[in-house]
Amino acid sequence: MSLEHTCPCSIKCPLQKAMEAIGGKWKISILCSLSSNGATRYNDLKRKMKGISNTMLAKSLKELEDNGLVKRTEYMEVPIRVEYEATQAVEELKPIMLELAKWGSKIG
Repeated sequence: MSLEHTCPCSIKCPLQKAMEAIGGKWKISILCSLSSNGATRYNDLKRKMKGISNTMLAKSLKELEDNGLVKRTEYMEVPIRVEYEATQAVEELKPIMLELAKWGSKIG
């Protein structure tokens, strides 16, 4: 018997793919903040994410950007200004996040 659980629906389950895109300790919080507050500079976002390290915030933002959930805009000013904002994909994800929140409130 294999110890590894495999989803019966496919080699790379779409649910697994979705959870990789939004899973982890900080990604949902980042998405909620960006979708509520609009375009946000890195340091402003870090202040809102109490307890997150610079390394984890940068890594999470990069992964969210790679998955099309966050848009990074760099302005050629001195000093350079960078803003992050939620994409349309996050707007589509919002009802799902609300349902997950409802479910989460029921389990504990």
